[in-house]
Amino acid sequence: MTEALVLVEDLKKSFQHEGRTLEVLKGIDLNIYPSQILAIVGPSGAGKSTLLHCIGTLDLPTSGRIRLAGEELTTMSSARLAAVRNRTIGFVFQFHHLLPEFTALENVMLPGLIQGRPRREMERRAMALLDEVGLSHRTTHRPGELSGGEQQRVAIARALALDPKLLLADEPTGNLDTATSDAIHDLFFQINREHGTTIVVVTHNATFAERMPRVVRMRDGRVERDEIRSEAFSTAASAAAPPA
Repeated sequence: MTEALVLVEDLKKSFQHEGRTLEVLKGIDLNIYPSQILAIVGPSGAGKSTLLHCIGTLDLPTSGRIRLAGEELTTMSSARLAAVRNRTIGFVFQFHHLLPEFTALENVMLPGLIQGRPRREMERRAMALLDEVGLSHRTTHRPGELSGGEQQRVAIARALALDPKLLLADEPTGNLDTATSDAIHDLFFQINREHGTTIVVVTHNATFAERMPRVVRMRDGRVERDEIRSEAFSTAASAAAPPA
């Protein structure tokens, strides 16, 4: 039986605004299995990014529970959450957030150096990742010397620097043209296929979503529909699901 990598149960998130309570997530239940790649889609305001941020421990839910790789996140201290996040999760955002004064190689090395990994080890790892994303010829270039697509490729390589089990991407191609977006989409599928990395992408890009073997559709803070389009994923999900 395959155990879910991410287990979300009755997840709720609300904010206080001008004396009013705004409910953003209204009881989300979701299982994400090892090596899956899936899209979360829905209209603006559906709660997609909030859900992603809660799974990634960047935001805390109001109630409910999240388990990641068998660990209960919702009862952890901030220090333990940070440790789990650094060890298990990689992030890619719409804006690349690369440090402008550092080269592509240095940006990819940075997560490991912050954790105290040996510099030579991280340099080898970063070089291999930049080669994998097609930027072996741009390692010494700074972000301002790279195109938008190249910047996002560096950001993806950086997200993989510590070999995370889970890669979370929030509108990763929102600022890119169609051709560049398609190339980045291909890269996500390549990473999933070659590394077995579990990948969850929030996207408004209908073409990208249509290529996904699983699509979770959200509306008004709830999961409206969870579509499994691949027999392999369907089998894994069925094996891990509790009996009806």
